[in-house]
Amino acid sequence: MLVTVMRGPRSFTAEDVVEIGAHGGVVAVKRVLETLLAQDGIRLAEPGEFTKRAFLNGRIDLMQAEAVIDLIRSKSDRAFAVAMKQAEGTLSKRIRELRQSLIELLAHVEVNIDYPEHDVAEMTNAYIRERCGKAVEEIEKLLKTAKEGKILREGIVTAIVGRPNVGKSSLLNALTRENKAIVTDIPGTTRDIIEEYVTINGIPLRLLDTAGIRETTDVVERIGVERSRSALEEADLILFVLNGSEPLHEDELELLGKLKDRRMIVIVNKSDLPQQIELEPIKAIVPEESIVRMSVKAEQGLDDLEGAISALFFEGQLESHDLTYVSNVRHITLLKQAQQSLRDAIEATEAGIPIDIIQIDIRNAWEQLGELIGDAVGESLIDQIFSQFCLGK
Repeated sequence: MLVTVMRGPRSFTAEDVVEIGAHGGVVAVKRVLETLLAQDGIRLAEPGEFTKRAFLNGRIDLMQAEAVIDLIRSKSDRAFAVAMKQAEGTLSKRIRELRQSLIELLAHVEVNIDYPEHDVAEMTNAYIRERCGKAVEEIEKLLKTAKEGKILREGIVTAIVGRPNVGKSSLLNALTRENKAIVTDIPGTTRDIIEEYVTINGIPLRLLDTAGIRETTDVVERIGVERSRSALEEADLILFVLNGSEPLHEDELELLGKLKDRRMIVIVNKSDLPQQIELEPIKAIVPEESIVRMSVKAEQGLDDLEGAISALFFEGQLESHDLTYVSNVRHITLLKQAQQSLRDAIEATEAGIPIDIIQIDIRNAWEQLGELIGDAVGESLIDQIFSQFCLGK
């Protein structure tokens, strides 16, 4: 057994911490834990308590604390790298720089309010527009990363749809490199939605293999078809699988037409067999670059599919030199609110509104940015954030 003593304030929580490393398997660990819990004043940690203590003691800010959750939940190397950057404080630093520029602006405005005889309203309004405009631009840069960041954090919900026996389950197995779904020549084999996570070019995909969409009298299969239609509504990306060795069915063309405004890649499967499908009606609905020929059975075309998915969401590649992504919904919401407050301040200067009223909008933006890093946040929100952690973090 190894006992390590870490003295505050150099520990993660900035408090005195004792770590016990017990050898011998689960039974030994359990008995050590039982012995400790029998002592007065010792209890099990609450979810996220260690990270919460680190935040409350000023070791990390709230954005860094939330990044710990993202590290735990990372579904790809890229998502892990982005979360690590946030945990190191890269994003927090940019928020603090923004707040510093706004507090300097507020100080300038305050002087003009206290000494109006030295104020030239037109010059002050121009200064406010300039500084607020720069802050709006900086927030806009961060918000532009929100779509990619959210995808890296949560994954792309991807529905694999099509008629029975076109190769949907085979595609799932090929992408996961495992036999997750049962594959037979019998129509209606897949009755329920099968869910799996895969990573393609650093992008996590939450794959939903759905039941073949067709009219059926089988009660169980009909339920599966309805669930498939529900999965279509939920999906960020649709992989529409067609059988290239047979003519295009009327109901397939009809469904393609209904989904034409969605992010979709049409996979013409079984390209290793003599082709009977006519592509012109499909090209009238879907861009040619979103049509991929494959033979899942012969393992042909997987690279083309992965490239099409990357191009659809990230214009072919992710920026490798900058991992400062905004991915948290709370962060996105507060950034948008701060941006709007700054725009309101700019509009107010143009409308000739008194400077002490304009100051309120600038202060609102400063406080909203403060909520991001935890400088101005309620206890209930803190409890809600840390309740999402697992024990021991």
